[in-house]
Amino acid sequence: MEETSLSEALRFALEKGGVFFTLMSIIVKANPGDSTDSVIRKFQKRVVAEGLVQEIRDRSVYKKPSEKRQEYLAEKRRKIMRARRYGG
Repeated sequence: MEETSLSEALRFALEKGGVFFTLMSIIVKANPGDSTDSVIRKFQKRVVAEGLVQEIRDRSVYKKPSEKRQEYLAEKRRKIMRARRYGG
């Protein structure tokens, strides 16, 4: 989804008197004193925190189980090397 269309959808929901805006189980509650922009910022932070964008990217292309396994092992190796390098 583009940022502009998301912002427009949120503004539309707020203008129609809605205090809740739901998109793929992410709920942002608009407090009485909140501006539209602050509610949009809250929503965007929640999307990033829950990893929704990354999940959509991951699901957009099919990955074979062997590719998933290779990525998992590569990430594991990176974590081990990072721990050795920084003494973690």
